[in-house]
Amino acid sequence: MKILTALVFAVFASASLATADDLPKFEAATLKQAPPPTGDSYPITLGVINGTRLKLNNVTLSDCLKFAYGLVSDDQLTGPDWLWSKSFLYDIVAVVPPNAPREKILLMTQSLLAERLKVVVHHEQKEMKYLALVAAKGGAKMPPADTNTERNNSAGKGRLTGNRASMALVASLLSRLEQQIVVDRTDLTGEFEVNLRWNPGSGGTGAASDESTAPSLFTAVQEQLGLRLEPRKGPLDIIVVDSAQRIPAEN
Repeated sequence: MKILTALVFAVFASASLATADDLPKFEAATLKQAPPPTGDSYPITLGVINGTRLKLNNVTLSDCLKFAYGLVSDDQLTGPDWLWSKSFLYDIVAVVPPNAPREKILLMTQSLLAERLKVVVHHEQKEMKYLALVAAKGGAKMPPADTNTERNNSAGKGRLTGNRASMALVASLLSRLEQQIVVDRTDLTGEFEVNLRWNPGSGGTGAASDESTAPSLFTAVQEQLGLRLEPRKGPLDIIVVDSAQRIPAEN
């Protein structure tokens, strides 16, 4: 099934789950049920921040949870089957403080889900294979971002660009685009200007296919960003949904 997707994801793994009362909250936010899709193809917005607005449209609760908790794979989320059901889609619009760190925005989203959909979760660890995003020899090649500008980060088939991209965001977008779990292990803090082009689906370290003159993902990450993708296996954080409501509380 083809789904048109406008996505900006970010990764944030908190060391422990705070209670809903402890989390920061949006100044104003709406969370409503979206109308059921009329066909197999429909637009989705998965965590786009434009200025002081956060938007998620036509998203399942699993999509909301992956955004809020910085998950990059369905394998990192466990809960009832309806979390993934397109019979229960939601629209979220929230006001975010100017230049708020993405980590704070994710915590605010967790608070909103707990308040409006009564989401209760807990952490577990699971042994999984993943690609670690690490610094290459010689250091990163990305210039620091101008944090006085509005965020404009985007990604699509074989491309990832951003004027204010954290390494957690880069890892998350690569995970989605290449359907592999990529985890930030660079120890680079802050935001950077990123411009990455690669042969989509090339995956490994080999040369690009005849269909593209772009390098493989592994090569592009090293040559264009000064980083490396390193295959690893180890415990990753997963979220277990203990309870949630299908119908949101009044806004």
